[in-house]
This record gives sequence, C-alpha cells and structure tokens, in this order.
Amino acid sequence: MSRAGTDVPSEGAASTAAVAAAVADAHRREWAFVLAATVRVTGDLDDAEEAVQDAYARALETWPARGIPANTGAWLTTAAKRRALDLLRHADVSRRALPKLADDDGRAAASGNPSTTDDDSAVSDDRLRLIFTCCHPALSFESRVALTLRMVCGLSTAEVARAFLVSEATMAARITRAKRKIAVAGIPYRVPADDDIRERIGGVLDVVHLVYATGHTAPAGAELIRRELSERGIELAELLRLLLPDDQDVAGLLALVYLTEARRAARTDSEGDEVLLEQQDRGRWDHRLIERGLDLLTVATDAGRPGRFTLLAAIGAVHDSSPSWEQTDWQRIALLYDTLLDVWPSPVVRLNRAIAIGFASGPAAAMPLLDELATEPQLVRYPYLQAARADMLERLSRPEEADLAYAEAIALSDNDRERARLEAKRNAVRKSSAHPPKRTAD
Repeated sequence: MSRAGTDVPSEGAASTAAVAAAVADAHRREWAFVLAATVRVTGDLDDAEEAVQDAYARALETWPARGIPANTGAWLTTAAKRRALDLLRHADVSRRALPKLADDDGRAAASGNPSTTDDDSAVSDDRLRLIFTCCHPALSFESRVALTLRMVCGLSTAEVARAFLVSEATMAARITRAKRKIAVAGIPYRVPADDDIRERIGGVLDVVHLVYATGHTAPAGAELIRRELSERGIELAELLRLLLPDDQDVAGLLALVYLTEARRAARTDSEGDEVLLEQQDRGRWDHRLIERGLDLLTVATDAGRPGRFTLLAAIGAVHDSSPSWEQTDWQRIALLYDTLLDVWPSPVVRLNRAIAIGFASGPAAAMPLLDELATEPQLVRYPYLQAARADMLERLSRPEEADLAYAEAIALSDNDRERARLEAKRNAVRKSSAHPPKRTAD
C-alpha cells in the first residue's frame, strides 16, 4: 500500500475536535514514516523536520473543511514532500552549500521526485535509514537517545528535555549539535550493509532499551513510571521488530519489553506508590502481553546463542510464569544471570545475580557478594546496591546494619516514590528493633 499518494480521498467535512484527534493519532503513528520519506527529498534533517511540521499544521487547517483523509500518512507525506521541494527551490546559496546526507550510493539524498519512496519496501527502508542515522556510533550515546526521541518518536524538544531532567535550552543545543555532526561528518543516510548491521544493531537496541527502561522506572522525579517514555520505547521496539523480523536480538528486546510491561498495572498502588514484585497482585498482570512475550522469547532462543536482551527476557519469563513469589524458581534465575555474565559482564548483572542467590540459597549466601560489589566504582552511587544490602541484612535479623544501608540507599535515590518506600522500610526496621519479640521458654 502506498503511503505517499498524491490525491487521497477524504471522508467529508469534519469537526475541529475530530480533526485534532486525527492529527494527534497521525503524529503518534505516522511521524517516523513521514519524516523518513521527507529526508530523502531534503537530504537535511532540519529541512525535513520543518517540512513535516508544516504538513501537520496544514492538516489542522484544511481537514475541517475537506475532511479527514482515508490515509492520513499518505496525505501528510505528500504535503511534507511538496513543502520540502518548495524549501529546496527557495534555499539561499549558503544553505545549499551545507553538507547533505548521503544515500546508499554515496550521493546527496535530496531528490526532485516526491514519489521516490512510495512503495512499502522503500517506506520500511526509509524508517530504518532514519533510526540508524539517529543512532550512529559517531554520536554520543546521550545525543543518540535525544535525536531518536526527537526525530523518530516525534517528541518536542521540551518533552525530551523533561524526560531527562535537563533544561529545554540544554536539550535543544544537544539535538542541534547532533544534527550538525551528522551533516558535517557526512554520516550516510542508509541502512548498514548486511555484514555491518550485526555490529550496528546493538547500539540501536541499547538506545531503545534505555528509552523504555527510563520510562519503566524513572531515575528521578515525583513519579515512579514515565508512561510517555515507556510507551515510546515499546513503539520503537515494535517498529524494529516489524522492520527486522529475522533479527534474534530485536525479538529478544521486544520479548523483554512485553514481559516487563505486563506487570506495570501492579507496580503502583492507588496513590502511585511503588509495590515490589513480592507484594504485587499477579491477577493484575497483563497475561496477553505475557503470552506475546513468551512467544517472542521462543523465537529468539530458537535462533541460536541468546544475546543480552534474550537472556534478560528469559529472566522476566521466570517471574511472569511463577504463580506466586514463593514459587519463583530462583535457582533458574541465578543460572540465567550466570549465563548473562558471560555475554554482558556488568556490575549491575553481578548485583542482580547476588540478589537471586540470596533468594535461592538464603541471605547469608548473598551478603559476601554484595559486600564485594560495594567497592565497585560503577556502583558507588547506585541506590539499588544499598537497598539490596539493607533487605538481606533485615532478613538476617541485623537491624542496625540494615538501618544504615537503608539510610544510604535513601540518600542516593533521586526518585520520590522509591525514596518513600525505602523510608517506610527503614522505619519498619527501626520499629521492630526497638520492640523485639519476647522469647518463650524452651
């Protein structure tokens, strides 16, 4: 089906409210399609973005009278390409002298033909071009994340800035620098060759996972969950799965996202406070998402040696498949973390492995591992290490040490909801140690 037809039928006049809803829906679903196709015309991210924004503005102005098109993506793509060609015709000499993105043949991506990407395969290819360009390894990781949210997801600069708790001016400068580096460095607007894509896809998946993880558990702020970010992460993972259906790691990432997201409704109470996995009402879990995640996990594990995201998904599957906290197979989770350490030797993985061992073999088995990690530079300011130590010390009936560990975890946490939960745990430890249970006679 073409997404860039010239004259798309409309349904007749529409109310302002209906048009606003249709444009908002098209922004969420079609932004990446429209922008990716328009970049092929302009060869410049800034010009393409301006043209696409103009197309959405024109939709708000014209659809009330002319009706909402049957194919909003096609209408917007055509409008954006026409605006892009107009910008090219009126560009001044200095603007034309700026470097342009290169296409697969190394030529400038600008094209005078607004129908060069009208078939489905080209549309898919264009979206992949956009994602791989925004996630190019020549850019800093922070720039890759910001540019992906801005260009692929269509978030405003202000929204991206709020997501990562920086000022709008700081984020605008970061995005501008990233765009300029793409142009000046001659970063090609293309999908890597088959022999390079395996190396490059890891960086793309890292960006998508960070977007989702930052929304799933906000590192700072008043809320535990940032829905706008977790939803964007899900959309990106689904898009990659659509565009790269044979990639094992993409299937593994989407499986991980689904299996994690399935527990979202039970992660907070009616006041928005955090509910730990141990206390969650498993009846509130989304079992449809769990089934989809398990199906994808089967695909990912059948494709060969599992990668990082597939192994993380396998750990999530153990949790999601357990009827209760008490019936969780912690031995299996610990073994999966052993395997994950071979693939991804991260201090955070070692921390989670230690926690799993603590539940599988008892807190006494975990404490030496946790104490050893306390000297790890990457975990010095990581609140979850001290929170894990506090929990294990509490289970070992060592309240004074647990109190100190909780205090350190509270001091390191920047999320208000997590800090409130830790303070409640610390208060409970203090209360129980102040009133120890009476001993009965032997």
